[in-house]
Amino acid sequence: MTNQPFDIILYGATSFVGQIMTRYMHETFTDGSIKWAIAGRSQSKLEKLSADTGLSGIEMIVADAHDEAALAVMAARTNVVVSTVGPYALYGDTLVKVCAESGTHYCDLTGEPQWIRKMQKAHEATAKKSGARIVHCCGFDSIPSDLGVHFLQKHAQKQFGHTCDDIKMRVVKMKGGASGGTIASMINMVKEASKDAELRKELKNPYSLCPPDHGFTTRQKIVKTAYDEDYKSYIAPFIMEGINARVVHRSNALSGNLYGDDFLYQEAMVTGKGGRGRRRAKMTGFGMGALMAGIAIPPTRWVMEKFVLPKPGEGPSPEDQKSGSFDLLFMGTTPDGNTIKCRVTGDRDPGYGSTAKMLAQAAACMAKDVAKSKKGGFWTPATLMGDKLIKRLQTYAGLTFDLE
Repeated sequence: MTNQPFDIILYGATSFVGQIMTRYMHETFTDGSIKWAIAGRSQSKLEKLSADTGLSGIEMIVADAHDEAALAVMAARTNVVVSTVGPYALYGDTLVKVCAESGTHYCDLTGEPQWIRKMQKAHEATAKKSGARIVHCCGFDSIPSDLGVHFLQKHAQKQFGHTCDDIKMRVVKMKGGASGGTIASMINMVKEASKDAELRKELKNPYSLCPPDHGFTTRQKIVKTAYDEDYKSYIAPFIMEGINARVVHRSNALSGNLYGDDFLYQEAMVTGKGGRGRRRAKMTGFGMGALMAGIAIPPTRWVMEKFVLPKPGEGPSPEDQKSGSFDLLFMGTTPDGNTIKCRVTGDRDPGYGSTAKMLAQAAACMAKDVAKSKKGGFWTPATLMGDKLIKRLQTYAGLTFDLE
């Protein structure tokens, strides 16, 4: 598509992440190189956000998430739509459909694998025909994981002449709170799975987001509380591995199995050494299991939603966002036993402060940096943007990518 008045329209600008992202875009895209607008379902909320943020000259567009005609008009006015309107399984279908049909590029920050698979099945053929590039998971899930693996594999190929067929990512540090939007997405996914045996089966498949002809059969290693000799620490399951690993495996498939036919990928949290590290690992694993069990049972889910868990629109304070951070360490092993490590860090709380910056730069990268030879379809951050997005994230978004 050409000749649209905007490079980017931020849809869901008044959501929790959308407000953070609006402020970031206002502060960052000051030279006029990115023409952007904000959009949402409420004129009054958009006006308040604009006034509070000082968005002089930034246009406001009103469109409900289920109003296909209004979304089509909006999509026709921009190169890229970036959406923060979740849970996407409840509010995201129509916008993806409109973008796929119109040839408008699209990115979001979903971490809902069941919804992504639904969108792929419904709209990938249409997107390929129209030229629309669709990229899900452009926040903390799953840019650091997907691009961290991309970065490590590129350097493994350069150093050893071969990519790694086994990579382990460990969360060394992660400081930041969860928002109500993330919790709402998790609750909705559990609700869907409790009613659908086929979906429960799909959620156990690490290759569920790969193209149907992927051919991968390697059994992935399940993380349990254990001592990791490579990292000299006890480890516990990392809740976001469920989406991150699927995105990494899709990148492998879309890259012509560049990482190998038998590629292994695993994520976990580092909890420390000795008895304290072991206790922390057990407590982390127990806490995660208790959270998921509580959400799965309707009576306890009601109590947790009403009295315990944050509600949509709630999240970390600006101070907590600024004081948050993350530190991820990747270790890769090639088929002949060579090892290589890299580290990915972020300077804000991962789910919101950093996610807002990552998503904004992903949208800017899609609007300005992606080669015209990249065809329409459902991509991953690594396969569509790769090194160009890494450069943007390091220059403008407070992320680092370094070899150890």
